[in-house]
Amino acid sequence: MSIEVKNLKKSFEDKGVIDDISFKVNNGEILAIVGFSGSGKSTVLKLICGLIPYDNGEIITSDGDIAMVFQYSALFDSLNVADNISFALRERKDLRQLYSEDQIKEIVAQKLELVGLQGIENKYPSELSGGMQKRVSFARAIVTNPKTILYDEPTAGLDPMSSTLIEDYIVRLKKELNAASIVVTHQMSTITRTADRVIMLYDGKIVFEGTPEELLKQDNPYTRQFVTASLEGPMTMKA
Repeated sequence: MSIEVKNLKKSFEDKGVIDDISFKVNNGEILAIVGFSGSGKSTVLKLICGLIPYDNGEIITSDGDIAMVFQYSALFDSLNVADNISFALRERKDLRQLYSEDQIKEIVAQKLELVGLQGIENKYPSELSGGMQKRVSFARAIVTNPKTILYDEPTAGLDPMSSTLIEDYIVRLKKELNAASIVVTHQMSTITRTADRVIMLYDGKIVFEGTPEELLKQDNPYTRQFVTASLEGPMTMKA
């Protein structure tokens, strides 16, 4: 097991955002977290990777190295692709003395090859398409060979073909690294193409847990409303 969340709670200014949720993600497994806007999906990722503290509960990871792929790539505009990818190797105290410059160049080349972007080390983010920027952010996230990868809306703003490519890479990276992966998404293709299991959040609680196939069956009012994108049902959009 790589990630276990137990009775997690988080509030902002006395407003509950995550309310006593628990789940597990094993190595080599992808969990999709879905739900309407404001349901707490991205907050869960931020709690797991330590960007914000949780109020109560427990988060257990079998490997302390957690990679985060942000919604809009979050590449450094002033750095070229090679320097973006190698940033952790150069700046993290536990890594920056481990590799020579030649080794870093080789690692960067390997990660770019893994995401299908060989030979673009000297390009800058502004010279890349949105899909290419996303793949560079994947290469940066996996430069330390993490066993836990978190994806926040990985296909947001991409055209259908680019989305399919990104979804394929999410599955490929899971297999290459045997990683425990969590994908926050609202896109049905991402759910069905990448996820082994799905949990749905509403009002900070888990209202569904099962496989993508079970989600599509629409056996309860929450899954029915989500899959059909209906305004009618137990869930209302949050401001």
